Amino acid sequence: MNHKQIKFTNRKNRRKGQGITEYAAIIAFVAVMVALTFSFAPGKLAPAISGAFSSCVNQLNNLSTASGGAS
Repeated sequence: MNHKQIKFTNRKNRRKGQGITEYAAIIAFVAVMVALTFSFAPGKLAPAISGAFSSCVNQLNNLSTASGGAS
């Protein structure tokens, strides 16, 4: 390999490393935010999530009933 090819390959590898580092930082931030949310709202989050899923299920059932149950 000549010098230019080596420089290009090194630059490309650094960009990959930077991208992986950025994704890791984002995942760590989200994990901290989720942990904080659970610590500040004990006992309130589970019913809210359950209610949201129940609402979605009810709406999907209503759509299925309105369409005559055709699939």
